[in-house]
Amino acid sequence: MSWGTELWDQFDNLEKHTQWGIDVLEKYIKFVKERTEIELSYAKQLRNLSKKYQPKKNSKEEEEYRYTSTRAFLATLNEMNDYAGQHEVISENMTSLITGELTRYVQELKQERKSHFHDGRKAQQHIETCWKQLEASKRRFERDCKEADRAQQYFEKMDADINVTKADVEKARQQAQLRHQMAEDSKAEYSSTLQKFNSEQHDHYYTHIPNIFQKIQEMEERRIVRIGESMKTFAEVDRQVIPIIGKCLDEITKAAESIDHKNDSQLVIEAFKSGFEPPGDIDFEDFTQPMKRTVSESSLSNSRGDGKSEPKFGGKSKGKLWPFIKKNKSPKQQKEPLSHRFNEFMTSKPKIHCFRSLKRGLSLKLGAGPEDFSNLPPEQRRKKLQQKVDELNKDIQKEMDQRDALTKMKDVYIKNPQMGDAASVDHRLAELGQNIEKLRLEVQKFEGWLAEVEGRLPMRTEQARRQSGLYEAQNTSAVNSCAQDRESPDGSYTEEQSQETEMKVPATDFDDEFDDEEPLPTIGTCKALYTFEGQNEGTISVAEGEMLYVIEEDKGDGWTRIRRNEDEEGYVPTSYVEVYLDKNAKGAMTYI
Repeated sequence: MSWGTELWDQFDNLEKHTQWGIDVLEKYIKFVKERTEIELSYAKQLRNLSKKYQPKKNSKEEEEYRYTSTRAFLATLNEMNDYAGQHEVISENMTSLITGELTRYVQELKQERKSHFHDGRKAQQHIETCWKQLEASKRRFERDCKEADRAQQYFEKMDADINVTKADVEKARQQAQLRHQMAEDSKAEYSSTLQKFNSEQHDHYYTHIPNIFQKIQEMEERRIVRIGESMKTFAEVDRQVIPIIGKCLDEITKAAESIDHKNDSQLVIEAFKSGFEPPGDIDFEDFTQPMKRTVSESSLSNSRGDGKSEPKFGGKSKGKLWPFIKKNKSPKQQKEPLSHRFNEFMTSKPKIHCFRSLKRGLSLKLGAGPEDFSNLPPEQRRKKLQQKVDELNKDIQKEMDQRDALTKMKDVYIKNPQMGDAASVDHRLAELGQNIEKLRLEVQKFEGWLAEVEGRLPMRTEQARRQSGLYEAQNTSAVNSCAQDRESPDGSYTEEQSQETEMKVPATDFDDEFDDEEPLPTIGTCKALYTFEGQNEGTISVAEGEMLYVIEEDKGDGWTRIRRNEDEEGYVPTSYVEVYLDKNAKGAMTYI
């Protein structure tokens, strides 16, 4: 079927139909364009969502991603980022393969349609002109025929009238002949014009219009085929990314399957294990029997002389319990809840070595934290020190790589002076050498602390036996070391190490009262190597280069007790000071 033969008289309708086809194509282009915008918006929202839940650098969240569940979540976020990328690919492909191509095609289609219908209008104008010429020739022939008839009738009338002269008759005859000749000429012209019009009309309806309409039909069919191909491309663009999207989903599934609950549980142990051992059993206190109370100050002195002192602390004993519990209490303090007074007890100024160790074991952190991580429990401190050693070794390796590269460059400069001055890298090589040496010293320092911690880990029981508020000294040597060189309320020193000495802080009462202790003697001096801000109770702030007095050396917990004047004394990290003990002091040594 051909539009040229079937629709030869539907020029206007074909013009409207082809315009409608172009409108449909433009509507489809707009649809695809909006789809690409939706894909881009969706991809952007997915990327923002993935970015929102990504761990922030140098934050606590970054440490949480060592667990398999959080690593799986991180993998899901990364895969969602790739998933968003595939939607961007869909948008780009649809824009280039459909929107862009169809937009150019629409412009070409409009030009082609305009040309075809211009040819059709031109053919119609030509046949209309031929028709007008035929009508004019026909009217002229008709007019000449009528005038010839009138001239013939006039001649016959003049010829029958006897009163008309012969000259008038001849004139009428000649006029009739002239009109007959003009009619014959008009007839011939009309016949010729008619034949020409019929020929033109035949060509118009059987040649020109069919050809033009055939081209319009082919144009419309190409448009229909093109929009169909675009729809296939529309689906194919989606289908091309399905394998990659499926791979993203497979990776998410794989990440979910990689979650190991046992491993995460072990990581929790490694993250929070303090290294302390659980507290021991609490002895039964029989209040139905007379209790052995601490003897008076005078009898205490006598018992010391006899060497048979067996002090026990418990219940409401009025003997010596902790040297830093004051005797006098205000009425407000006496009415305070037990838990509040216990917390006050735990945060009071440390005055003996064993409780300083215990407070470090309970992670009583300083504001900035000491360099050797002595504020952490043993296990956590070991991990931090090991991590610091690994970081320093990496830095050393990096510096050594730079030094090796500069050394090779210097060798090239020496062999080829035109490439550069070998002396220009000497300064940088010297800096690298100094940096490497500093880093090695740092490594040695942290390795020493690490070895100290690893060597002390088995003896963790001496530092803390109870973190809930009940403390029991099961090792008598540890208790004696806490009491050593401390003054009793009467001003004397208790230095004996009784094997049966026990120390208890029952959770039911903190009403024991003790006298203040006298200042400790000076055992040496020290110089502050770094500035230390003592922000916690029991610590003291020092400035770099400041000279102070040492009144208690480091007992192995990383803290040294110093004094600035009679009213200012406290603890500082041993690594922050250089200590000079008196030669006659016990265990004199220098800490650097």
